[in-house]
Amino acid sequence: MIPLKDSVRPRRTPYVNLTLILLNIIVFLYGLSLTQNELSQLFNSGGIIPLEFINAVIQGAPLTETLMPLITSTFLHGGLLHLLGNMLYLWVFGDNVEDRLGHGGYLLFYFAAGAAGSIAHIISNPQSTIPTIGASGAIAGILGAYILFFPRARVLTLIPIGFFITTAYIPAALFLFIWFILQIINVSFTGPAGAQTVAWWAHIGGFVFGFIFVLAAAIKRKLNVTD
Repeated sequence: MIPLKDSVRPRRTPYVNLTLILLNIIVFLYGLSLTQNELSQLFNSGGIIPLEFINAVIQGAPLTETLMPLITSTFLHGGLLHLLGNMLYLWVFGDNVEDRLGHGGYLLFYFAAGAAGSIAHIISNPQSTIPTIGASGAIAGILGAYILFFPRARVLTLIPIGFFITTAYIPAALFLFIWFILQIINVSFTGPAGAQTVAWWAHIGGFVFGFIFVLAAAIKRKLNVTD
């Protein structure tokens, strides 16, 4: 299932979401100008290598050195389809979450969700020396927030059925529930984390973070109202 647009229109211009999309595209285009060796060096320095991250934490490396890859990795993508898939989801779902959280809050939430997804991947595959890159953990956090913020929204979805392709409006709660279940299925059936080419646990970790973040905020508001 491929989302095309949702039924909720934001009340204000999603400057942060648009900027994130633009930056991701710019970084990708920059990568196209590099040689294969230079691109590998960029992925190694800007991506998250689980084993190196754990060693840095154990050895007490400076926080800037340890935490920076949690941010820079979200702007790196391994190919055009990787970039387009992530940016499509960010375009469809990110604007409304930014509308709810505000520009500054959304930016902090985005990177926090990305970090949560990366940490979930690191925990699932601590011995890996392969750089983890992509914005999917952060975007998964947006999906986790969206399902609580806008459960009654509808998502225009491209649905391939055999050799045919059709579109249909699907309730956002159902669309995102199916998406999350697919991530769990992929974790279960694609073998050990080290053998996976996609960081499925980053998707799960980011989604769970976004869901819990919004749920906790809602509970806190309710408790404050009843005090």
